[in-house]
Amino acid sequence: MYTHNLDPILIDLGVIAIRWYSISYVLGILAGWWLGKKIIYHKINSNVKNVNDEDFDNYITYLIFSIIIGGRLGYVLFYNFTYYISNPLEIIMIWKGGMSFHGGLIGVVIGTYLFSTKKKIKIFNLFDVVACVAPIGIFFGRISNFINGELYGKPTDVFWSVVFPKIDNLSRHPSQIYEALLEGLVLFLILNYIIFKKNYKEAQCSYMFLIFYSVFRIFSEQFRVSDYSAVNILGNFSTGSILSFVMLIAGLIIFYKKSFNQR
Repeated sequence: MYTHNLDPILIDLGVIAIRWYSISYVLGILAGWWLGKKIIYHKINSNVKNVNDEDFDNYITYLIFSIIIGGRLGYVLFYNFTYYISNPLEIIMIWKGGMSFHGGLIGVVIGTYLFSTKKKIKIFNLFDVVACVAPIGIFFGRISNFINGELYGKPTDVFWSVVFPKIDNLSRHPSQIYEALLEGLVLFLILNYIIFKKNYKEAQCSYMFLIFYSVFRIFSEQFRVSDYSAVNILGNFSTGSILSFVMLIAGLIIFYKKSFNQR
C-alpha cells in the first residue's frame, strides 16, 4: 500500500505555478509532433505524397486548439453542466482543471475535418497519424491525474492499493495508473505496430484506436469512482463508459465500411 503525497505543482513562482498537468500537455504535444512527422514521412507519404512539413505544422496548431476547446466544453457538457450553467465565467478557467477526453476527441474530429477540407488532404491520412500519437498524451495525462490525486479508484485491499489522504483514508485502486498503462502504453504499442506493418491499410489505425480505447476505458471504469454525470441515464454505467460505448460503435462502423470497400 502507498500513501499518496505528491504535489501537483512542479514549480511555484508565486505569481504563477507550473503544474504537472500542464507539463503533460506540453510533453504529449511535442512527442506526438515528433512521432507524427516520422509516420508521415515513412508511411503516409510513401503512398500519398500530399502532406508537407508546413501542412503538418499547421495541422498541429489546429489540434492544439481543438483539444483544448473540445476537452473543456466536453467536460462542461458531459460531466458538470449544472454547475457551469450557474457559473458560466468558470468555463474559461481551464487552469482550475476539468478536461474531457471524449470532448477533446470530438474537437480533434472537427478540427481535422476542417483542416483536411481546406488543404484537400485525405482525412484518414491525418486520423491515422493522430491515432498513433494520441496514446502518448493519454499516458502523460493519466500520470498527471495520479499526481494530482484525482480520478481515483474504488476502495480495495489489493497490495498495490493507494491511499489518497486528501480524499479519505481508504485504500483505493490506482485507476489512473491502470488507464495510463492500457489507454497509453498498450494502445501505443498496438497502433504503432499496425501502422509500421507492410500491409497497413488506410483508416486501420483510426478504427482500431476507437475500438481498443473504448474496450480499455470501459474495463478501467470498473475500478474507478464515477465522475459526476450530466448525461448518465443508464443506471450504474458511468459517463465515461457510455461515451466509450458510442466510440466503440463508431469504430466498428468504420471497420465494417472500410473492410467492405477493400474487398
